[in-house]
Amino acid sequence: MRKLIAFDDDTFDKLRQLARDRMGTFQELADEAFADLLKKHGIPIDLRDALRKSAAESRGETKGNVTELRPRKPRRR
Repeated sequence: MRKLIAFDDDTFDKLRQLARDRMGTFQELADEAFADLLKKHGIPIDLRDALRKSAAESRGETKGNVTELRPRKPRRR
């Protein structure tokens, strides 16, 4: 889906230069920026993130611990 976003000339020039410096495209910068914004607000980016968040919520973890799942420790016999 294509959407139009307006930038002032100075900001667009800096973003275009950043893309060149990273040997990437403007689209890659935009994808990374929007993924970071969604992550910041706790919105899953893809199915994997949604499953992690769901699993963490079902275990009763707090919102801050959702980013990484830790393996359970083995039980002692």
